[in-house]
Formats: sequence, structure tokens, C-alpha cells
Amino acid sequence: MGSRNEAPSWADQWGNSGSMYDDGDDETKGRGSGKKMGNVKAVASASLDKAKAAATVGAQKVKSGTSMGIKWVKTQCQKRTTK
Repeated sequence: MGSRNEAPSWADQWGNSGSMYDDGDDETKGRGSGKKMGNVKAVASASLDKAKAAATVGAQKVKSGTSMGIKWVKTQCQKRTTK
């Protein structure tokens, strides 16, 4: 660069070493964050699927347990009324 009063040259600002006003390439940053966000979404989706499966299994167990309990109560009541 020249003296302090001169503006930086085009080559100084935009040379291979990078811009003196920018800390990196915005295009590269955008792609990297897009990949990270895609990975986060994939992990979240897989976790959601696992949670849904666990909730479904739990609901089926509650339903079958309740059904068995009601049948047991019915049979107990029928035994008492028939005696």
C-alpha cells in the first residue's frame, strides 16, 4: 500500500489473501451451514420417528393392559353374581 492518505488498491482489498473488510467467503459459509442444518434436521427426524414408535408401543401396552384389567373385573363380578 501507499501512504496513509491513499485508499487501499483493488488488489489489496480483493486479492488472493482475502478482503481486508471481510473475514471469509459468504458462499462457503452458506453451504457449510446448510449442510449442518441438513444434518440437524436428519437427526431430529430420526429422533422423532423413534419417539413416535416408542409412544405407539406404549399406547398399545396401555390399551391391552386396560382391556385385560376390564375383562378381569368383569369375570370377578360374574363369579360373585353366579354364586
